[in-house]
Formats: sequence, C-alpha cells, structure tokens
Amino acid sequence: MLNLSFLSQNKLKSIKLLKIKNFDAKDLINELIILDEKRKKIQTNLDQTLNKINNLSKEIGNDFKNGNVNLANSKKNTTLSLKEQSKDLTESLKKTQKLIKSKLVLIPNIPNSSVPQGNNELNNEIIFQKGEIPTLDNNAKPHWEIAVNKNIIDFENGVNITGTGFPVFIGKGAKLQRGLINYFLDKNINAGYKEISPPIVVNENSAFGTGQLPDKDGQMYFVKEDNLYLIPTAEVPLTNLYKNKIIKEKDLPINLTAYTPCFRREAGSYGKNVRGLNRLHQFDKVEIVKIDKPSNSQTSLHSMIDHISAILSELNLPYRILKLCGGDTSFASSITYDFEVFSAAQKKWLEVSSVSNFEDFQANRLKLRFKNKENKIEFCHTLNGSSLALPRIIAAILENNQINEKIFIPKILHSYCGFSEI
Repeated sequence: MLNLSFLSQNKLKSIKLLKIKNFDAKDLINELIILDEKRKKIQTNLDQTLNKINNLSKEIGNDFKNGNVNLANSKKNTTLSLKEQSKDLTESLKKTQKLIKSKLVLIPNIPNSSVPQGNNELNNEIIFQKGEIPTLDNNAKPHWEIAVNKNIIDFENGVNITGTGFPVFIGKGAKLQRGLINYFLDKNINAGYKEISPPIVVNENSAFGTGQLPDKDGQMYFVKEDNLYLIPTAEVPLTNLYKNKIIKEKDLPINLTAYTPCFRREAGSYGKNVRGLNRLHQFDKVEIVKIDKPSNSQTSLHSMIDHISAILSELNLPYRILKLCGGDTSFASSITYDFEVFSAAQKKWLEVSSVSNFEDFQANRLKLRFKNKENKIEFCHTLNGSSLALPRIIAAILENNQINEKIFIPKILHSYCGFSEI
C-alpha cells in the first residue's frame, strides 16, 4: 500500500509513473487528497473537543471543591454535549479513515523509473540469454507424452481424484520432483538463506499484507468456513513472519527460503498453454525472500537474480532474463525480472521464476519496519523470487534431454534423485 502523504507530496510524479503500469491514478489521488483534508479537519475538531472536555473536567472538580455547585452543574451539562459531539466526530473519523483505506488499496505500487512502458508480455525486454537451444530429432515428444510413456506423471488420475491441473507424480517422476526441491533448498541455504517450513493456509490479513488481497482475490483458493486462503506462494507466510515488527538495522538483510505446495485457481486460463505441466492449480515451489533496508534493496535484487542464474546454469537449461514492462508488472511490485527456460519439444520459452522488489509497498501494509542508526523508524523493503517453481523446470528437463527413448538427468541432480536417466 502506498503512503498517502507521499502521494500528496508527489502527486504529479506518482500519476506519471503509474501510467507506466497503465493505471490512471489522477482522479483517485485527487479524491484521496480531498478525503485526507477532511480527515485532518475532523481530527482537529475532535482533538479540540476532547481538550475542552478535559479542561472542563478539571474546572468542574475545582468548582465543586470551592462550593460553586451551580456553575459546576452547568459545566457538566456542557461536557455532556461535548461528549456527544466527540462521539459523532469519532464515528465520522472512523468512516473517513475506512473510506480512505478502501480507495488507497486500489492503487498499485509505483513502478521503478527503469521499468519500460508496455501493455503486456510482448513488450517485456530481454536483457540476458545463456545456453544453447537443444536440437531434437523428429521423434522428440512434449513432456506430457513423455510423462505418460515413462509412467512418471499421471494426468488422467489427477483429473479423476481432483480435477484438471492436479497431476500425480509417480516413481522416478516423484523422485525427480523431490530431488529438485532438495537441490533448490540446499543451494539457497548455502547462499545464506534460512530454511523455514511455514503454514500453507493464511488468514485474510496476511494475504492483504503481501498484496494478494484485494487484487488477486479471484485467483486464490478460499476456505469459507474458516476464512482462510491457500497460499499462492510461500512469499505470503514468509514475509508475514515480520508483520508488526521493528527490526534492528544490524539484523538486515533477512534472508529466508521455504518449500511449499502452492495453489492458484488460474481463472481464465485455457488452450495449449495449459497442457501438461505448463499451468497447474497445485504445484511445488521453493521460494526466497529478502527483507532489507531501502538503500540496499536494489543490490539485494541483483544478488537474487545472480543466485537463480547460477541454479539454471547448473541444471544446464537454456534460459533468458526479461525485465517486465509496466503492463506486465504485478500490482504490488515496483520492478520484476522473469526467468524463462527454453522447452525444446514445445519450441517456446516457459516462465520459471519472477524476482521482484516491492520496495516499501508490502512493508507499509504489514507495518514491517527497522530502526536506523539515528534511532529513527523506517519501513523495510521486501523482495522475493521463485528459486524455483518446479513444473516447468521438470517439463524442460524432460523435453530438452531426450535421446533415443531415454531422458538424461542433469548431472547436478544425480545424487539427489538416485538415478541418472529415465
């Protein structure tokens, strides 16, 4: 959530930058500024009224003490009237504050000034590419055919048990998935990230704190009876570990990693892009989260990018990094870089990670702060990235490494999986 005082003081700049996200904030910001002026007036009137009540209470005590009973009773009547006014003002203040918040949460995070203009993924900038694109023979198959032929993923039984988008991993398919999870976690831990095993359901406040609500309400699985949400990413519980906390500057940055199942409704997804493992409703992912001070968050962002690049290099997967344009940058993100691996049998790039700096957008919602060297309280910056999401990584491994009816597993995974080929 953006800070209203920042929007007021930087109105024109904010409106201009939000246009990069194709969001016209002019009317909303103007309305918020007017509402904030109203809030200030109500607050001033309330403070003055409470101050009068306080002063009269002292006078009434002295009047009774000095025998001025009639005067004291007159002032008591005035106090009762003022208390009614204060009650009305308090109610009006609460309503105005609630209205301000309801409108403020509709405004996305202001994009970093380096985020390019653009409407959708077609306008993203490719900033780096590494690895040779595999050349496959004419008998090469997409991963969903490989998975069925090798009996390592059962899509049909997943549909029978739950529905589309819930595959069943079998035998070496299950071991490959588990091996990848352990490899990702080990890489992250060795890079200084602390492993956490968080809940995979969160309450409404937690989902709001990281920006999933209200923006992504329709994409989240909701348990109505308990008012709980299944997490779309471990970013949600990990970042919420520090909700309402004031961190010492010397303890920054905080580096966390977690493996969790993730759940996304993917409403509106259809067609060939959802085949096989391309787009699931339940999938496994290892996440990394950083909490840092503002002056260091861009350095932290690039360290995360370098870390994920190293993992994809060790997996020997061709990959590229894209800087997302404004129209493709998420509601809560200030700047995002996507990683894509090349899927040889499908002959297309598949997104496997998004690395984002949210700056203080999430921290403002979460009241996640730190005390600087001058003992002043500031909002932290929060960052997160997939390290990595498994389905499309598995798809690329299966498709890119098929030779003569065999699938060769990347060397780095041999000890994790217990086999070198399928």
